[in-house]
Amino acid sequence: MGKHTLIGGGTGFIGSHLAKHLLERDYQVTKVSRLPGRKSITWHKLQKDGLPSGVTSVVNLAGENVLNPLHPWTEGFKQNVWNSRINSSAHMVKAIQKSHDVEVYINIIGVSHYKPNELKIYSEQDRVEGYDFLSNLCLEWEKAATLPEDTARNTRTIKLRTGLVIGREGGLIRAIWRPFMMGLGGRLGSGKQILPWIHLEDLCGLIQYCIENKKIEGPVNAVAPEIITNEEFSKTFASAFNRPCVFTMGETMIKFLYGDERSPLLLNGAKIHPDKASSSGFRFQYPTVKAACMEMVGKE
Repeated sequence: MGKHTLIGGGTGFIGSHLAKHLLERDYQVTKVSRLPGRKSITWHKLQKDGLPSGVTSVVNLAGENVLNPLHPWTEGFKQNVWNSRINSSAHMVKAIQKSHDVEVYINIIGVSHYKPNELKIYSEQDRVEGYDFLSNLCLEWEKAATLPEDTARNTRTIKLRTGLVIGREGGLIRAIWRPFMMGLGGRLGSGKQILPWIHLEDLCGLIQYCIENKKIEGPVNAVAPEIITNEEFSKTFASAFNRPCVFTMGETMIKFLYGDERSPLLLNGAKIHPDKASSSGFRFQYPTVKAACMEMVGKE
């Protein structure tokens, strides 16, 4: 198999790290972003001209950051969150249809369509459902990323259902880094809600593993094997800094800041296990939240 990967959203938090990860392993990488640059193309050029010659794997990470605190939950921002995922996935599908070289298409999806249930641990075999804005978004996201039957015969499709990505350089961790480092961190709401998560290094490793392992296809849960609550994560992260974890951001404040439709990302969570990754032989470098937090603060 050739080693030329196209990354949609390749200049973002996950995309830039994935590009570095693959380049270090002798992959050729082309990024798709809003602006042209070295070894990158724009979404407009992708729609107009299709995939660059020789691309054998496509990874789509594109999507507006749902939890961006700088954007209030207006109808306009909500539509942008929706369109940035659905449209980019649809554009990738059309581009892949025109190519005859793509062997695998990986689309990053969320996990909100696993409905929280205290008594159930979900695997990829379980039913997903729409019950609110975020879960319906995940369902439509997966539909938009589905290749037509004639294309799917020659191109493996993997829908990577991804939990909170833990990494120092971006995402939620970047937002809470300073408060926790100063001893001002704490749980969100009751803290009893489940927090599906995965370390950034493991996500990049799993993407590479999915590219190279021809037996993997369909939905894949990109979450660490350790199931934790928000409170357990908060205490572990604070402990990695040798700081206390005594503060709480109440549910009312979270809903005020983020709105009723996106606050479930912080206040609700399902128990999810990475059955397909684990059973196929993938080894997590950071299977526990303690190991992940210690790595982030440089105490690995």
